[in-house]
Amino acid sequence: MKKVLILALAVIMVVSLGACGQKPADTGANTSTTTSTDTNTGEGGTGKIGISMPTQSLQRWNQDGANMKSAFEAAGYEVDLQFGGDNDIATQVSQIENMISGGCSILVIAAIDGESLTTVLAGAKEKNIPVIAYDRLIMNSDAVTYYATFDNTLVGQRQGEYIEEALGLKSGAGPFNIELITGDPGDNNVNFFFGGAMSVLKPYIDSGKLVVPSGQTEQLAVATEGWNTEKAQARFENIISSVGYGPNGKKLDAVMASNDSTAQGVTNALVNAGYTKDNFPALTGQDCDTASMKNMLAGLQGMSVFKDTRTLANQVVSMADAIVKGGEPEVNDTTTYDNGTGVIPAFLCEPVVCTLDNYKELLIDSGYYTEADLQ
Repeated sequence: MKKVLILALAVIMVVSLGACGQKPADTGANTSTTTSTDTNTGEGGTGKIGISMPTQSLQRWNQDGANMKSAFEAAGYEVDLQFGGDNDIATQVSQIENMISGGCSILVIAAIDGESLTTVLAGAKEKNIPVIAYDRLIMNSDAVTYYATFDNTLVGQRQGEYIEEALGLKSGAGPFNIELITGDPGDNNVNFFFGGAMSVLKPYIDSGKLVVPSGQTEQLAVATEGWNTEKAQARFENIISSVGYGPNGKKLDAVMASNDSTAQGVTNALVNAGYTKDNFPALTGQDCDTASMKNMLAGLQGMSVFKDTRTLANQVVSMADAIVKGGEPEVNDTTTYDNGTGVIPAFLCEPVVCTLDNYKELLIDSGYYTEADLQ
């Protein structure tokens, strides 16, 4: 984006934390970024914010980290942004320990494994450092103060509804063959994504309108460690071989994939098996990764759920700023998210379905991507 627009957005961010951030810059291959800014003597915040992201191997976490870093700096904060290697729990724990001892006044954490941070966050509580769980709920820790995320049950529901509409299930069409694939079992969000999708699809499976020829329908059976594309591809290649799917074999009508990295693995496996845009199954996704958007434009993915990381980043900045200034952050859910120590007050942003019909409005016109990014 042009420098003038970036500067304008930065000014808007200082005045009103509800504004959207600009498109993130490429974060490169570094796993740590610490940036200091001059103390803001106006209305902006002061202090050091520790941001812990799980990995740089997925595009979305690079964007989340970059957007929050930019937004916090525009609001006058010093930022310590760290990425946990390639979903390495020990690395993330060590980085959080360093943030606690290094003077961070607030921690924003997207956990690799929601169950793995209880001990390290006890140190944050001892020092009265508030913790905002980012997108993934941190479990079994009473140090978690707030939770900022998208409505992840709705994400799954939208994916299920897309398949429902694509196959004409409401009108009684069927039976159709479908396969399921979701993400890492250590990611608490999987429960919401998969649960939301199955709330739509399971009645059709139970009635026989949807058939899962592989027999793999349980959440753990369809999980993908680390949301890894290669592992998703390997599993789906096994399904294709064992079931006999193919352009001239058993027909595959739909695949419910919980996110884009797993959808890309499915796409790779299907293309290698001879599928083209002319016979591709209805395939879902999430995050609007550039690779999946290119697949969508090529007719190889039907939809992705857009979760504008700028919106979530700005909401987290607003929450943190309220805490620093002694106020109460805005929340819109105080009943849903129990992490094992009690219900965590949460703010849920709304996800939006992205298809060929609206991708330009959502992604290009908003400045999230340029046309060149998707070529």
